[in-house]
Amino acid sequence: MQLYYAPGTIAVATAIALEEAGLDYEAVRIDFAAKEQAGAAYAQINPKGRVPALAVDGGILTETPALLEYIAELAPEKRLMPDGIIDRARMREVISYLASTMHVNHAHKLRGARWATKPASYKDMKAKVPQTMTASCDFICRQGLRGPFVLGEAFSIADCHLYTICTWLEGDGVALADYPKLQTFMAAMEARDSVRAVRAKGML
Repeated sequence: MQLYYAPGTIAVATAIALEEAGLDYEAVRIDFAAKEQAGAAYAQINPKGRVPALAVDGGILTETPALLEYIAELAPEKRLMPDGIIDRARMREVISYLASTMHVNHAHKLRGARWATKPASYKDMKAKVPQTMTASCDFICRQGLRGPFVLGEAFSIADCHLYTICTWLEGDGVALADYPKLQTFMAAMEARDSVRAVRAKGML
């Protein structure tokens, strides 16, 4: 497999999942500063011009929630998804929130052109980011984290996703120190071999 990524992006969540699953992959860096993601060559891989993209037998897969579940299903013995239907729904509930709301809140800081055309609108969206990301942290701490991990004591692919987004918090004007539950979660994640491996590869 080949994982197309840019350092510090949501693609890190897929890399952590691959490490957790013990799967071999080649990390292919896309240079955002050089706008490589918008070039013709990368458009052949992911026409959306975003990361992650995962090249697998059968083609290219995109979108973090889909990639995380794909990886978990490739390595069922690692138990990266829970067995129970309720716990699976809760896991997907958190992943859906992260993808549809919290990530979008963060993206308003630098990606305002996706939603507006006037520079003044970009500034307004950027100014709102600390408030919306704070609201997301409040929600995650109330309803998303059921223990040291999203599902309590059991690690799952949702934790790969949440960890990656939480690495953005300080830059988004949110003090992690204000959220003891998130601090505990982040410490647990930093202790995992998967996160250490991804960090060693320069992806974080």
